[in-house]
Amino acid sequence: MTEPVVSRRERKKAATRQAIADAALRLFLERGYDQVSIKDIAETADVSTATVFKHFSGKEALVFDQEESTEAGLVAAVRERPAGRGVLDALREHVLTTWLPIAAHPQAEEFTRLVNTTPALRAYAERMWTRHTDTLGAALADECGVAHDDLACTALARFVLEVPTLARRHPDRGAAVEQLFDILAHGWRPPGRAGAPADA
Repeated sequence: MTEPVVSRRERKKAATRQAIADAALRLFLERGYDQVSIKDIAETADVSTATVFKHFSGKEALVFDQEESTEAGLVAAVRERPAGRGVLDALREHVLTTWLPIAAHPQAEEFTRLVNTTPALRAYAERMWTRHTDTLGAALADECGVAHDDLACTALARFVLEVPTLARRHPDRGAAVEQLFDILAHGWRPPGRAGAPADA
């Protein structure tokens, strides 16, 4: 398949957006979210405040600058998976290939701490998480031919989105992701009692 040609204008637009997001995150980590203004970010990125708002809807969105691509990636993992591959296997691979490199980034812990200690960012993250759940749940429902509010599809979407949070606590994050998806695929079993019924 031929890759679409990206125009010089689009490349410049993407570069400007990334420069703004990078400047914002750097300032937020250095000074704290509430101590940084849009004007500070614009000056650091060498753009106008109008340009900042042209690329981002607000201050919180500067922290979660990959929100749209994250959501699009989840949907694509479901809808564009190879023939014969199940939905869970496709989502498992997507999480392993996209989230693990992010979790291993040197600034990952600082970023998580910034979000967790800033009420405005925590609230934004929760709203974002809900939107991702709704969007992924709808994509799963479409694949199954059921209504978008189908409880099973919504529940699976919610559990899949929770995988990175749970896996982050373990030293071998990749193994944790695999284990969590195994639970989703095969059901829960009491630890140390392989083959035992879930209610044993």
